[in-house]
Amino acid sequence: MIKLFRVAIPSSVLALLVLESILLFTSYTIIAHFVLDEDVWFYLFDDGGWRSVALVVATIQIGLYFQDLYDRLRPTSFIYLAQQVSLVLGGAFLLQAVLGYGRWTLELNKWTMVFGSLLVLVVLPLWRVGFYSLISKALPPEKLLFLGTSATLRGIAMRLAERPELGSQVIGYLSSAPTELPKTPWLGDLEHLQQVVEQYRPTRIVVGLGESRGRLPMQQLLDLRFSGIQIEEANMAFESVFGRVSIPDLRPSQLIFSGEMGPRRWMVQLQNLYSEALGIVGILLALPVMGVVALVVKFSSPGPILLRQMRMGLHGKPFVLYKFRSMYADAEARTGAVWATKDDPRITPTGRWLRRLRLDELPQLFNVVRGQMSVVGPRPERPEFGAMLEEKIPFYRQRHWVKPGITGWAQINHKYGDTIEDSMTKLEYDLYYIKNLGPALDAYIIFSTLKVMLLSRGAQ
Repeated sequence: MIKLFRVAIPSSVLALLVLESILLFTSYTIIAHFVLDEDVWFYLFDDGGWRSVALVVATIQIGLYFQDLYDRLRPTSFIYLAQQVSLVLGGAFLLQAVLGYGRWTLELNKWTMVFGSLLVLVVLPLWRVGFYSLISKALPPEKLLFLGTSATLRGIAMRLAERPELGSQVIGYLSSAPTELPKTPWLGDLEHLQQVVEQYRPTRIVVGLGESRGRLPMQQLLDLRFSGIQIEEANMAFESVFGRVSIPDLRPSQLIFSGEMGPRRWMVQLQNLYSEALGIVGILLALPVMGVVALVVKFSSPGPILLRQMRMGLHGKPFVLYKFRSMYADAEARTGAVWATKDDPRITPTGRWLRRLRLDELPQLFNVVRGQMSVVGPRPERPEFGAMLEEKIPFYRQRHWVKPGITGWAQINHKYGDTIEDSMTKLEYDLYYIKNLGPALDAYIIFSTLKVMLLSRGAQ
């Protein structure tokens, strides 16, 4: 896997992105050759037609991303792929219609767009069906050898078995005795490390922290490391595979002595600058939408338009968060502060749509401009819940190292949950974000949030 935007992305996905962009560009160029009266090379490079083709290609690939077709590469069926590609092409045609109405120069020739899209509708699903087997042969999976049988290693084994496109395969594990490890053979005791390495030639050895360090063959591991084999602890492999920190493997000494765990001060200062700028721009662009939403909230149910609620901010300092009201007035008068649940009866019919589209969170842009929040960061928790979670979940206080955000790494990767287990998983994502905080990761999260909003996912 290759790390882009501070996120581990499988090499197969990057290869697919590049090859698919070439395939799409070529498809429209071939059609342009037959339908245009002028020479296609003159059209592309002298008339600037390559920009129009590139815009269509980018629109299609963004649409494929929104349809999750870059998340899982194993094809389900040709019919399903054709349906998804049809939806994506519909979006591309809509954009072309807007460009044509505005008479912008980036509009692609009508017949090139029509016949090129028909060609793409046939070629792209066929390409996707053949790509998976092609990439499996061209990019053989990285071979992993596990030392130990910790819960973290079991989670990694299950994830890699479910997601072969991640490009890693577990060849087996070494431990004092065979145990249950999903789809992973036992290869012997730790004493057989050298023989197993010579026989299976692993590219990486992952050491599970559940294994007693006193029994680890440190000298052999040192020799293997200098021979070119990568060796890492299970928590680091867990981060690459899952995109979050493993709390069970996290030790206070890592937070104290590691230079990677805490946020970099200059990066936090940079985030403050561009986050407030984005907040101002966001308010200016969203004002008409906020005006409409305010009217909808006002006339849909009695009560105030805005919800003012105490939340925990930087260093746990409380602040007043603003949201459009999505629940009935005095919804917590009897119950007190409780987590929202699926099909929560306290939420108004209009509020369900506001939450689904994330429109109820638009007033938080004012919290950003006031310096209380960032556009991207951990979800701001209510003090009543925060105090309880700090008692039950280790390292929960450390999520307050940075400002809370309107959106965040946990929000785009994990569903809204109302259990301690969900809170722990989201904390693992928050700690990963804090460790990798930066403008590249923030840009990736904002782009992914648009996907969540447009597809109405994740909100509750």
